[in-house]
Amino acid sequence: MDYIDLNGKLVKNRSGQDKFLAFLYTTALGRMLLKPLVKPWISMAGGKLLSGRFSIIPIKSFIKKNHIDMSDYEDRKYKSFNDFFTRKIIDGKRPIEENQVLVSPADGKVTVYQIDENLSLNIKNTSYHLSELLKSKKLAAYFENGYAYVIRLSVDDYHRYIYPVSGTKTKNYHIKGVFHTVNPVANDYYPIYKENTREYTLIHTKDTGNVLMMEVGALLVGKITNHHGKRAVKCGEEKGYFEFGGSTIVVLTDRKMPTPRKDLLANTRNGYETKILQGQLLANKEEQNIQ
Repeated sequence: MDYIDLNGKLVKNRSGQDKFLAFLYTTALGRMLLKPLVKPWISMAGGKLLSGRFSIIPIKSFIKKNHIDMSDYEDRKYKSFNDFFTRKIIDGKRPIEENQVLVSPADGKVTVYQIDENLSLNIKNTSYHLSELLKSKKLAAYFENGYAYVIRLSVDDYHRYIYPVSGTKTKNYHIKGVFHTVNPVANDYYPIYKENTREYTLIHTKDTGNVLMMEVGALLVGKITNHHGKRAVKCGEEKGYFEFGGSTIVVLTDRKMPTPRKDLLANTRNGYETKILQGQLLANKEEQNIQ
């Protein structure tokens, strides 16, 4: 997918992953092949295969094909492809920006939407009702007039994620579903989030209201791993990780949170995602949320 980097540069990006998913979702043969792939047992089997010792074989070619800068990551030998995929970044490579109120929990491509009275998220002109995403009308109504940040991770992104704010988190709420791709090309053919396995928690902050963070599993992602239950958390602390595949993180903020960065809002209005790195600002104290 095409996106805009934080310097305002438009990047034309048509990856092999995008082409493959376009085939699966936009052709009769592709959709026929897709049907068994979205079954949970397929993803579980794929996860076991990618955790086996022979799965290390494609690591070098994967790095080269996806232009991954391994100087950002810990220098060590990997036991499996999933061990490589969940690799840790070197301390200091993803610093938390100053004056943070809300930072990106992950590397990825972000779009942001104000939550209106219809309680929906708009991703590539497809609407997803918030109550369906959360399986809770009450919780969806709470975030009305707040903002929804949708952060899409590609296979070349760092797949560990952090807490975007400091505060006290609730337990993790797990919602079962069928594993399904989160690539936007699928939106015209299948409802994505209501079919995905996902997990969320609420974080109660001191001054900026409540923040909901949800991890959404995808095609061939066998596992979402979150480290903590109910406890105090700190902005920048690692929250968990995804195993192999494309994935999405959704962050919801209420009316007490400052408004999103203006460039994120402008790019979304113009139909573009914005490339962002973990720890970079989504919203800061200089912005004022005017309702």
